Amino acid sequence: MDIRKLVKPNIRSLRAYHAEEIPCKVKLDANESPYSAISNQRSAISLEKNLQTLNRYPDPQAKALKNLIAKDLRIKSGNILHGNGSDELIYYMITTFGGPVMYPVPTFSMYGIISQALGEKKIEIPLDNKFDLDVEKILKGIEKYKPKLIFLSSPNNPTGNCFSSDKILRIIKATSFSKQRRGERPFAPTLSLVVVDEAYQPFTGKSEFLPLLGKYRNLVIMRTLSKIGLAGLRLGFLIANEEIINEVNKVRLPFNVNSLSQAVAIEALINKKQLRTYITSIISERKRLFREMEKIDGITPYPSDANFILFRAANAVRVYKCLLEKGVLIRDMTGVIENCLRVTVGTPGENTVFLKALKQLI
Repeated sequence: MDIRKLVKPNIRSLRAYHAEEIPCKVKLDANESPYSAISNQRSAISLEKNLQTLNRYPDPQAKALKNLIAKDLRIKSGNILHGNGSDELIYYMITTFGGPVMYPVPTFSMYGIISQALGEKKIEIPLDNKFDLDVEKILKGIEKYKPKLIFLSSPNNPTGNCFSSDKILRIIKATSFSKQRRGERPFAPTLSLVVVDEAYQPFTGKSEFLPLLGKYRNLVIMRTLSKIGLAGLRLGFLIANEEIINEVNKVRLPFNVNSLSQAVAIEALINKKQLRTYITSIISERKRLFREMEKIDGITPYPSDANFILFRAANAVRVYKCLLEKGVLIRDMTGVIENCLRVTVGTPGENTVFLKALKQLI
């Protein structure tokens, strides 16, 4: 029997996301933090207590975790929805609102993969030659296709840069709506939800769009704990108008975030001083990596606001393979951006090993 005959056409043509584990001495391929956010004795004791209650289901609403995030961000807990990483939340958003789904390319691949998996139309708008939003093409696309959802990853993966704030704001305004007074026209001809994915926001030192949530009801912000030392938890959250949160919550699976993930996240967020120390180290090392890479002939690094650096090399595939032979794993972006590679910022020691290997190769 050909099982593919039972598979839906949109799934039949879909390629699975390939996340291969390659053993190596220095792992700098997945945009993970080189530091674990949980390392002190107090956290270990707290987790030990939670191990004694694994016979019970987790809090389905993750109230303690959401209250802590709400207090930190100075918003209401009703404006937050929790999920198993950003991937699950993207899935919920597209399930709830449908398509078409618009996003710039290159960007985080899961926007397209999940859209196709759910049978929704994808609208991909190429970035300009500076890896910024081509806002005129996006606005024309909005007018033509009337997308339900627009995903904007800023800082963007894999390019590393933040998109221009004024361009993002133009897109939000062009798809927003406001309460109408008698005789007034709607604020925008097309209503879309604009999801600003701030997975790498901790490494920018700024949050320009959080204060705008009250003004633009179509704005959604997505955050994750994966990049700051908790990738193994798979924990992310949406921040949006309560109306949006309530609708998306209808499709959220019950008990989606387990007890241990909730407990670990709470401990990590309480220990903000330690988190800030790690983030500061990563930002400092990012600057050092960029400076040193600029000095290497044949290498062109691109400025980054994230915890990784995209760089161009004359023979990227060969550089990738030779680095791997030296025990250094980075990400080959061939097929996404030609002759480009992406390296995650590691510990000072890991970064030194990478730089030494790269200099020897070039």
